[in-house]
Amino acid sequence: MLPTTLPCGARTFLGEPEGSTRPPGQLIRAHSLPRPGTPAAPPTVQDVLILLPPSEGKTAPVRGAALDLSALSAAGLTGTREAVLDALVAASARPDALEVLGVGAGVADEVARNTGLRAAPTAPAGHVYTGVLYAAAGLDRLTPAARRRAAAAVRVVSGLWGLVGPEDPIPAYRLSMGVDLPGVGPLAAAWREPLRAELDPRALAGDLVVDCRSATYLAAWRPPRAALASWVQVRVLREVAGRRSVVSHHAKHTRGVLTRHLVTRRGREPRTPGELAAAARELVGSELLAVELETPAGRGATLSLVVA
Repeated sequence: MLPTTLPCGARTFLGEPEGSTRPPGQLIRAHSLPRPGTPAAPPTVQDVLILLPPSEGKTAPVRGAALDLSALSAAGLTGTREAVLDALVAASARPDALEVLGVGAGVADEVARNTGLRAAPTAPAGHVYTGVLYAAAGLDRLTPAARRRAAAAVRVVSGLWGLVGPEDPIPAYRLSMGVDLPGVGPLAAAWREPLRAELDPRALAGDLVVDCRSATYLAAWRPPRAALASWVQVRVLREVAGRRSVVSHHAKHTRGVLTRHLVTRRGREPRTPGELAAAARELVGSELLAVELETPAGRGATLSLVVA
């Protein structure tokens, strides 16, 4: 269903999560996806912007249209995408490619695959990204209404693409934002200005930025000072015998759970850090033990999700 506008101006979404799942690592077949290569709708200002890191591993599409950078959203990033893509293809063909890209021999095949990225088949990014966070978010198994909501709200910050939505057609690739890529330099620095041009207007317009990125990807973009009041970083704490500690691996799962909840829940989108915390508390008792919100002046907010 489409969003419904109430007399008070609030938007209500009637999407519900679907129950079907795709086994991890299963290859994507084009017949189950929207037609690859279809240009993404131009971005518009939304009430919520959920920022995710990409997964390290990817599910490679079996078939689909070849990569077309003009089919990706955020067209202002195309120039930098071209430069990074060319540099990645060249670096991946080098004898020392694994060292340059900071990966081990176990992913040598993925690095070799980078050399053919321009001709590689594509599928929606929400299907290509896999791993703990994306398994929990389930962007590849949403109802039509929830899928539209995710397409509007969710953005993946990527070392190769800069920023993509879950419906953007991309191939599987291997590249971390932490790489110093020959011909481009440190990727976080290379993307900083392009991402400012793309994301600062949304943040300054008052969008609630729900930031689920790791430190490596935070380095590429942070909201301007004037927008910090609407920036919420999501962290996950584990509580054992009354003591809490920061966790990493389980944090990915929990951030994925929160992402799915935000795009599938009934009711108005959260528009403030307090409303986000209230939405997250709907998971207490099933996925979470507690939810806490810290709002220090001038630093942005921190939403702590406490798990067992």
